[in-house]
Amino acid sequence: MTNTERAVVTVIGKDRVGILAEVSAGCAEAGANVIEVTQSVLDGYFCMVMIIDIGKISVQLDKLQQNIEARVPSMVVHVMHQNIFDSMHRI
Repeated sequence: MTNTERAVVTVIGKDRVGILAEVSAGCAEAGANVIEVTQSVLDGYFCMVMIIDIGKISVQLDKLQQNIEARVPSMVVHVMHQNIFDSMHRI
């Protein structure tokens, strides 16, 4: 497995059709490749965690987050570099 630069994308909000498609399209538009994704619907709320390869993206992470937020405006979206995510969750 090659070493890639990654980010963690989280999306939470009221479930509706097309959320995964919109978030994936926003990532693809920026040149980010989806590596892994997990999602569930809990009592009508959509929850997703996505790991993306950002080694060749065409925008900064804050702009990627804004682009995704524009595609799913009713959702809470966070995009964080994996190094920061790992540091925050290290015991």
